[in-house]
Amino acid sequence: MKIVVASFAGFIMIGSASLSGALAQTLPEIERGRYSLSPIADGVVRLDTRTGAVSTCSDKGDGWACTIIPDERAAYDAEIGRLQSQKDALKAELAQRESSAAGKAGKTDEALPKQDSLKPKAEAERKIEIPLPSDRDIDRVMSFVENAWRKLVDIANRMQRDASGKI
Repeated sequence: MKIVVASFAGFIMIGSASLSGALAQTLPEIERGRYSLSPIADGVVRLDTRTGAVSTCSDKGDGWACTIIPDERAAYDAEIGRLQSQKDALKAELAQRESSAAGKAGKTDEALPKQDSLKPKAEAERKIEIPLPSDRDIDRVMSFVENAWRKLVDIANRMQRDASGKI
């Protein structure tokens, strides 16, 4: 009896599956439904056939919830569009600068200077002046060096006395 019921249930499932497949093929695209579902390990993947958005749906315990999968292609396309518009703006700005530079170079009312740009500049323009230290500055440095030398000699004498007294 169980075998007959199982066979009958299997026959009904096969018949309904083939009927729904045949029905889906005969129905126009609009009437087939908006979403296409494909099973995965923990739920289903849902494809919105109108917008192309993909989401994963799973049973969270208190009901089914769908999470949209971020479309990396859309982000890439947006970034490419932004970069192309920036490139176009920079090209336009460059063209504007080149045309204004060409306009200025072509229309000079003044005569060009008769200097050769490869010759060295005048001696006065190249001269760098470094102020020399005053006598007071030199005296301060000499005083510092003398004090440092005296301290170094004192330290050496103390170390020599300590070393000779302990041996």
